Amino acid sequence: MAGSAAQGSPSVDWATEFDHTDPEYGARAPEIWDDLRERCPIAHSEAFGGTWLPVRHEDVAAIAADTEHFTSRGVVVSPERPGDNAPVGEAPPITSDPPFHAIARRLLLPGFTPKMVAPWEASTREICNDLIDDIVSGLQDGEGVVDAAQQYAQHIPVMVIADMLGVPKEDGDIFRGFIHRIIENPSLDDEIPEEESLDYYLDQVIAEHDQAETKRGDLIDYMLSLELDGNKLEPEHVRGTVALLLIAGIDTTWSAIGASLWHLAAHADDRRRLVNEPELMDTAVEEFLRFYAPVTMARLVAKDVDFGGCPMKQEDWVLLPFPAANRDPEVFEQADEFVIDRSRNRHSAFGLGIHRCIGSNLARMELRIALEEWLKRLPEFTLAEPDTTRWSAGQIRGPRELPVVIG
Repeated sequence: MAGSAAQGSPSVDWATEFDHTDPEYGARAPEIWDDLRERCPIAHSEAFGGTWLPVRHEDVAAIAADTEHFTSRGVVVSPERPGDNAPVGEAPPITSDPPFHAIARRLLLPGFTPKMVAPWEASTREICNDLIDDIVSGLQDGEGVVDAAQQYAQHIPVMVIADMLGVPKEDGDIFRGFIHRIIENPSLDDEIPEEESLDYYLDQVIAEHDQAETKRGDLIDYMLSLELDGNKLEPEHVRGTVALLLIAGIDTTWSAIGASLWHLAAHADDRRRLVNEPELMDTAVEEFLRFYAPVTMARLVAKDVDFGGCPMKQEDWVLLPFPAANRDPEVFEQADEFVIDRSRNRHSAFGLGIHRCIGSNLARMELRIALEEWLKRLPEFTLAEPDTTRWSAGQIRGPRELPVVIG
């Protein structure tokens, strides 16, 4: 499975030495996936104690569907393996295996239907316009350089999910710290004091909700009201699910918004077409999700298995790069091209298998409104300089810094 190093990377052979937390991997991921798909479709590295990386749609889908050989006990690659706290897992339902997974998922689904998401559209538009007001106020005669990621994209899902959960929107910087440690650089999460941990933060917030005389009707109150077999959910279940909603509801969506703005800044034809033909927004959103899918999930090998000729050992990590699956030419026509009016688009941006993202309706709404409001008020923008964009490393890929020229 080894081969020559990918073009432009003379020091690293991504087939045998990949590390998804390497900034170079984040910056060049699509190129790396294309290279591996041709010569080593299931890469292996000793990083994190042994990690596999399939890049073909067929393999990613097969592993995602195989709950016998691949457990969801761990979904974020880290130096240590998570404890065996089945059936719930650390962040149900995403860390739950069958049959408990279906139970935990069913509890959450009512809160994320299109009907439940729709009322949040108005406040999301207000959030977007408030952010754009701040951006416009800093421009000189309507022109200037702004960071579309840090001044816009990275605030929208923070405030939306904070409102939905009933946590302070002012804690946005705290949330970003959690995301950096847990998703981008998991080695750091073991080095912080307990009182700075996500678990500690959530314990305080959930306790406040639990003890409040007047309920707010937010998602934390909803979780605290749920019962399983006639009993309230265990505190660890509530905390784990709230952690999932907080982390998964923020980083994934801001990455999708940022990547979409990056594309529009870099491709004037698509930007102008979307401005002049707003009826294309629905197909454009789906193509942004396919082409710039942010999420790579992980599994642990539950028991030794030979998969595609690869001897995967129990407790090995397996990354499931849904973005790589979305660029597989065996599944998508013109897979390596962004087609703004693509009509057939069964992408896997929200995952494959039983763990498909519960919040897909919410994410689509936030992405659509973020783009609509930005294009309505700031239709002319380009990249400040191509090499000034900084893409994140880790399992969520999107621009962390995105300087654009307005006007």
